[in-house]
Amino acid sequence: MSATAPLPPESLSEEEAARELESLARRIAEANTAYHVHDAPIMPDAEYDALFRRNQAIEARFPDLVREDSPSRRVGDAPAAGFAKLRHGTPMLSLDNAFAPEDFAEFAARIRRFLGLSAEEVLRFVAEPKIDGLSVNLTYEGGKFVRGATRGDGTEGEDITENLKTLDELPRELRAPFPDRIEIRGEVFMTKPDFLAFHAEQTRLFEEREKRREAGGKVGEAVRIPVNPRNAAAGSLRQLDPRITAKRPLRLFAYAQGASSSPVAETHWDYLARLREWGFRVNPLSEPLRDEHAAADFQAAMGERRAGLDYDIDGVVYKLDRLDWQSRLGFVGRAPRWAIAWKFPAERATTRLLEIQIQVGRTGALTPRAIMQPVNVGGVMVQHATLHNEDEVARRDARPGDTVELQRAGDVIPQIIRVVDPDRPGRAEPWQPPTACPECGSPAIRHEGEVVRRCTGGLICPAQQVERLIHFASRNAMDIEGLGIENVVLLHEAKLVETPADIFRLGKHAATLRGWKGWGGSAKGESKKVSNLLAAIEARRSPSLERFIFALGIRRIGEQNARLLARHYHTAGAWRDAMIAARVVGSEAREDLGGIQGIGPSIAQELVGFFSETRNVEALDDLLREVTPEAAEAVAEGALSGKSVVFTGSLETMTRQEAEARAEALGAKVVKSVSKKTDFVVVGADAGSKAKKAAELGLATLTEAEWREMAGFPAA
Repeated sequence: MSATAPLPPESLSEEEAARELESLARRIAEANTAYHVHDAPIMPDAEYDALFRRNQAIEARFPDLVREDSPSRRVGDAPAAGFAKLRHGTPMLSLDNAFAPEDFAEFAARIRRFLGLSAEEVLRFVAEPKIDGLSVNLTYEGGKFVRGATRGDGTEGEDITENLKTLDELPRELRAPFPDRIEIRGEVFMTKPDFLAFHAEQTRLFEEREKRREAGGKVGEAVRIPVNPRNAAAGSLRQLDPRITAKRPLRLFAYAQGASSSPVAETHWDYLARLREWGFRVNPLSEPLRDEHAAADFQAAMGERRAGLDYDIDGVVYKLDRLDWQSRLGFVGRAPRWAIAWKFPAERATTRLLEIQIQVGRTGALTPRAIMQPVNVGGVMVQHATLHNEDEVARRDARPGDTVELQRAGDVIPQIIRVVDPDRPGRAEPWQPPTACPECGSPAIRHEGEVVRRCTGGLICPAQQVERLIHFASRNAMDIEGLGIENVVLLHEAKLVETPADIFRLGKHAATLRGWKGWGGSAKGESKKVSNLLAAIEARRSPSLERFIFALGIRRIGEQNARLLARHYHTAGAWRDAMIAARVVGSEAREDLGGIQGIGPSIAQELVGFFSETRNVEALDDLLREVTPEAAEAVAEGALSGKSVVFTGSLETMTRQEAEARAEALGAKVVKSVSKKTDFVVVGADAGSKAKKAAELGLATLTEAEWREMAGFPAA
């Protein structure tokens, strides 16, 4: 059986597209958490990029199905435990990717379309090798370094100020002139020679520790052997003891600007020059390009030089040089519209597929996982790969015992590309998906048209219960310190925690917990475990509304969707009541839900379905008796904070995309349909039914010129 490619987006039905987007969001979110939080990737860059491109292609074909937990709207993952959190002045964006000249050409074309530029307008870019390290945000006030953070989830990161102060290449003070306050972004990395020396030393320490352990002596703290320079740099910079970081050979390149109290330059190239004046190291291989057509030559040249560099790069970042155009372009979801990362091709290797295991997720999804004979791919030993779903296994016709080709780029676990020996004698029978859940024995059913097979056990399936509780307590959700996977499993097996509300009633079982081995007694530190956990639970009785909604684990309601809902409905009670009312087709509440920009019909249906189940509402009400979510603030601070805006007709002095982006930047909610709750309707040329309905409802309407004045654009 030969592997077949997935259906092109234009061949998918809306239902198929929605299911695949759900699967893509889940898989990419898992990869983000592993890569950005735990420094333990589970997916190769090549696979991640392919999934992301597939997600973008389907979203482009089905814009109404774009999920608010879509990977196109996210950056990285939440900060790890152990460090305080710092909020960035402006988001630390991730980048969209290009893989071929045509991808870059389309990127340039999107810039022209957004800004309304002609084909003759020259687009100048700055090319910067993409360092494979850990991104940091450095804040200077009065010219002095005051704090620094990791990228985190793009909005807030880990406070690693003290660790950053140990870097020789970090200027403590800027050379005048400088803004009163400025954020400078950079990449902390380890050179290849430094990594090899560090790796050898860590290996020596590990082996000595193992000898002491075998001899029955004291082994001391665990020794972690990094798999590559990126992993080494990330681990070094996230040490809880800065003295350890100070011993590590870390380097720093500065490359971007965050929030600033005053302008620094008119072009990105001039900004890089200013960074050098302030004492930062800027990658000397960065170059200004005369136009967009020079990018392909630079990419080819850098690809040839890549192996000989002292540090790892996985591509080149191309940034539009004019900063005023960058400001107008802004960003969409997780990425700026004015920059792109052109990635290098992936690395490959072959190994043997030993076994295909099944994992059960919190929604009952059964996910096949490949267990392989360990193999070195580009300097990293890999053994596992997610096979995503049974269709993916069938497309590759992967069977235990097969020799498979793997593809990898960066510090991640690879993707199975193909079976190398499909015609060998004695090959195993084709792998068959299970018909029963491996956790509870309930039937595992794949409904017609669905991508995944699901356990039908629901609440009786321990895997689903546990996974839902793990999700509820996780860092991106309720963020309950000390309630990780291991403790959730223990509490669930003891039947002390079976629902989210049970977590907040755990104090009633304090005496029982202190009787558990390792939870009480007189051993050093053990007596505080229960009190610390209960204190952490108490500290989460007033979560933000968006965290609360996300923590419920409703299908298709990721962090971004939860944020949209929170900002639209403001309070938990209002959201709950609106969702119950929205169960009625044609109701005002249903229309209001469907009018939220970013909430498509499939997402709305998931919400309605959740609230149509009596047990879900009862569980929610039970939880609301234990917690009081904080009311959500307005969408953003700005001249139009909290206002609802609809655009209709064609605009003549700017593109619709730029107008909507500006409205959102000013704090407005851009909605798709006109209702009596709409604050402003911007009426362009050839406006149709929306303008008519606005007039019927007596709503405030604005001409394009009036909108420009309100939005702060200069007169056309």
